[in-house]
Amino acid sequence: MPSVNGKADVIFEDDDLPYEEEIIRNPYSVKCWMRYLEFKQNGPKTTLNMIYERALKELPGSYKLWYNYLRERRKQVKGKCITEPAFEEANNCHERALVFMHKMPRIWLDYCQFLVSQCKITRSRRTFDRALRALPVTQHPRIWPLYLRFGHNLPLPETAIRVYRRYLKLSPENAEEYIEYLRSVGRLDEAAVRLAAIVNDENFVSKEGKSNYQLWHELCDLISQNPDKVTSLNVGAIIRGGLTRFTDQLGKLWCSLADYYIRSGHFEKARDVYEEAILTVVTVRDFTQVFDSYAQFEESMIAAKMETNSEMGQDEEDDIDLELRLARFEQLIARRPLLLNSVLLRQNPHNVHEWHKRVKLYEDPTADY
Repeated sequence: MPSVNGKADVIFEDDDLPYEEEIIRNPYSVKCWMRYLEFKQNGPKTTLNMIYERALKELPGSYKLWYNYLRERRKQVKGKCITEPAFEEANNCHERALVFMHKMPRIWLDYCQFLVSQCKITRSRRTFDRALRALPVTQHPRIWPLYLRFGHNLPLPETAIRVYRRYLKLSPENAEEYIEYLRSVGRLDEAAVRLAAIVNDENFVSKEGKSNYQLWHELCDLISQNPDKVTSLNVGAIIRGGLTRFTDQLGKLWCSLADYYIRSGHFEKARDVYEEAILTVVTVRDFTQVFDSYAQFEESMIAAKMETNSEMGQDEEDDIDLELRLARFEQLIARRPLLLNSVLLRQNPHNVHEWHKRVKLYEDPTADY
């Protein structure tokens, strides 16, 4: 078999002679090398790799040659065990390519995906970071989706959280995606802080089409239902701030504030919130919502006390605390007509019909006020 330039390590067949002669005449022609590579495509992989190496030695700045060579090296290791040396050889080829192709996002993306498929977590993360440093900021949107997906698939959320924080500096409009991820991994405190930030940002436009009130309502639900996990925010101040901003949704906000205190174990504070709410709301809808929630709260307190007495074997008839809770609940139910009348009068203090009704309510001898 003939050899090139007398070197025994570069051996070719007789059929290769036309291509070798063409390359000798035009060593810097990408087309000549590509024709030769296409001809040897079904030949031994070592021979194909050798021709690629020869071509890249002459044309190290050819994107077409590097792209096809790297794709061929990845194809050669597909289906093999990731611990085989062939994977590291392919990785080294990518590193050599990036010396010349560091401004080509496609090379970075393919290399990052290749490393992720090998489960090389630290090396993948560092390569993503190198890609972001090497590429201009206008091409970063091509890297971030893959980087974020890589972070999502990691067993520990810390890496993804740090990646998201950097990502939001470039694309703050995607804060909702980050908040959803934080909620999915149980990082509710930071989720609440981020949600509060976008609620207070007048320029923020939801990508999911949510209004500012919907975002606010999500925030209220999050902080009221998880008082033990959300510690960085003043929950009471936030919800009371909402009471002044969203006057058409007072019932839900009052119930959220009371729910926060109930879940925190501050039952007397919750009762104070309910009392304040039913004495300040100005619509029947809000009153009904708050009153029903208040009554349900009192019923649950009675049920909890009765269950405790049953477990401890105490006589319910001698339990003063239980009697007090029952009396409080009965008084709440009895006060409902007068409280509802007060709501209607707050709407229109000049409603004579409601004033007459109020007089009759006070004259009712069965009422206990």
